[in-house]
Amino acid sequence: MAELQAATIGEPAAAGRGPRRAPAPRLVRGSAPGRGGVRHPLLKHVARRLLLSVPLLFLVSVLTFIVVAFIPGDPAARLLGTGGTAADYARIDHQLGFDQPLVVQYWRWLDQLLHGSLGASIFTGQPVFTELNQRLDVTLALVIGATVVAAVIGIPLGTLAAVRRGRGRWAVDLLAWLGFAIPSFWLGYVLVNLFAVHWRLLPASGFVPFSQSPGGWFRALILPVVTLAAPGMTAIAKQTRDSMLDVIDRDFITALRADGIPERSVIFRHALRNAALPVLTTAGLLFVATLSASVLVEQVFVLPGLGGLAVSAASSHDLPVIEGVVLYFAVIVVVVNLFIDLAYGWLDPRTGGR
Repeated sequence: MAELQAATIGEPAAAGRGPRRAPAPRLVRGSAPGRGGVRHPLLKHVARRLLLSVPLLFLVSVLTFIVVAFIPGDPAARLLGTGGTAADYARIDHQLGFDQPLVVQYWRWLDQLLHGSLGASIFTGQPVFTELNQRLDVTLALVIGATVVAAVIGIPLGTLAAVRRGRGRWAVDLLAWLGFAIPSFWLGYVLVNLFAVHWRLLPASGFVPFSQSPGGWFRALILPVVTLAAPGMTAIAKQTRDSMLDVIDRDFITALRADGIPERSVIFRHALRNAALPVLTTAGLLFVATLSASVLVEQVFVLPGLGGLAVSAASSHDLPVIEGVVLYFAVIVVVVNLFIDLAYGWLDPRTGGR
């Protein structure tokens, strides 16, 4: 009787037809999972990370503006040389806005950014966006290439050392020690002397655009990429070995071997995937470290990247260019961290990345 009352509440039964079923709940448009009303968890995660990056980029720009303002040097003196008078220097500072308070200068720059502009270079007059975009592909090719090479060599090397143990373990430690101890710029000079000067196999400096000659582009990047990848390769190899040693000794690996699963599948399909999260973290940190190290390596190999532009802008106190380079670097780091978060979710959904 109670069930009958529950089924007919608010809906009187028709004569001779018995109780009518309650109508099925109507779905509000856009409320179905995966449609417009409830966003996909992955999209929500990406949006949340991007929103959290906005205060970080703001803080980086403020700190950069303050630090550059206290760097010794005067753009007016660089523009006029030693023959200018005090009135000439004051006129140039007024035209550039350097005679205004630092807060006002930053607000003008931020207002330009919000309107889609980073201003123009003080010395070349070119838009900062144009100068940065012309050099961005060089730096990205260098840093991404170095990270990929370090991972492609370091992960198999660390896996082999974990499986074989014994001498392989000590060999990886020795390589890691050498990789961290040798400065990148010194290694770059050694490679140039060997492969460019002595054996004449590769160019010592310069850059060839990919659109002009893919082969020349590849040959021009070999030495700088290897120079940047050397310390990262040893770091990834050591982290992979340590993570694999921890995973291989777990009970589920022993159970897989007892079930007759092929050793190759046990190592590469199960053990390596479970050991991948610390390795992925190391690769992300390596990318950021390689991005900073590219400033020196670009100087050694005379590459027209963002690092060389940052050095020249800092020496000439070209504030719009310096701020633009730092902002580009910060955006690259934010994007890389976002990809690492997504990779976490793919490797282990429990991390919340998916």
